[in-house]
Amino acid sequence: MTISLSKGASSDSQINFSIFALYFTDMQKALIYFALGTAVSFLINYFFLSSENIGLEFYYAIAFGAAWGIAYYLDTPDITLVKKLGLSFVVMAILVFAGTLIFKLELAIPSILKFSMVFVAYYVIASFRATKSLRK
Repeated sequence: MTISLSKGASSDSQINFSIFALYFTDMQKALIYFALGTAVSFLINYFFLSSENIGLEFYYAIAFGAAWGIAYYLDTPDITLVKKLGLSFVVMAILVFAGTLIFKLELAIPSILKFSMVFVAYYVIASFRATKSLRK
């Protein structure tokens, strides 16, 4: 539903306001993807899979959410494929470094697998669309 407000007869002062479409910046949408991806992943792992270490499950959920958030944020034609891959490797390195500090290297490696699978899945799903993007 779109409401058009105008002052007088001039069309230059017309304001379009959509009630159902909230305006978010790309970064805010990426953060929403990150938060939702993290929450959904954690809840699924917590309630449906055996979780001995809650902290480790939360770390894996952060890797999952980060993959969705970064993939959404980088889903623009302005960023080249080389930059997208480079930034994804930087995020994976950060995940491994943080996971190694908090846990052990053996426990940090699955976060890379989760991140890379979700990151690739995002772009595979996007490739089936005519726009080659999930944003549009």
